[in-house]
Amino acid sequence: MEVVKVKELSKSYGKGNTKVDALKNINLSINQGEFVAVVGASGSGKSTLLHLLGGVDKPTSGKVVVDGVDIYDLSETELAIFRRRKVGFIFQFYNLVPVMTVEENMLLPLLLDSKKVDKNEFQELIDILGLEERKHHLPNELSGGQQQRASIGRALAYKPSIVLADEPTGNLDSKNSKEIIDLLKLSVRKYNQTLILITHDLNIASQADRIITIEDGRIVRDEVNYSE
Repeated sequence: MEVVKVKELSKSYGKGNTKVDALKNINLSINQGEFVAVVGASGSGKSTLLHLLGGVDKPTSGKVVVDGVDIYDLSETELAIFRRRKVGFIFQFYNLVPVMTVEENMLLPLLLDSKKVDKNEFQELIDILGLEERKHHLPNELSGGQQQRASIGRALAYKPSIVLADEPTGNLDSKNSKEIIDLLKLSVRKYNQTLILITHDLNIASQADRIITIEDGRIVRDEVNYSE
């Protein structure tokens, strides 16, 4: 089932001689449960695409439909609520609230929405992430790998339709990187979510169901990964 539909999506910055076309007429369809890796050189438009898919930036033209909703037809308030409920973000820098515990950080999207927490489901997520012994710790008491696990937990706690990950292993060593990718694959499969991940690491990209290559703001390759 199609969960993301992108039609003629473009994004430009600046005007006249300073105008930069970051994305140029992108068309894309992604199904529920897919793990999609987006690769390309720095400045190719990867992060711009991810931000537009998540509703954190606005396109110059085109449409992004997530779960049947044209997200740029929404008001700012509606879009903020939609992001909180339907999109999970994972970044290279963990963006955890420093004065909140791991548990509080993970539950923040639900608490902002006054949503009742299912204790059994939350405990299952804590167990999957291996954070039981750290759930009452503050971020500065955690290792980098543990902080990224907590940020993944925050992204997954609301069971969003899509998870957007921007270089989630960029600050981690190879051991922690492998563990984070394995966790993402496990959680996405378990909850049948869609994972769209930006990476410069071709070893990580090779684990995806599908690899999209962007050059100069355009999709130049969109390949199913039969080896995975």
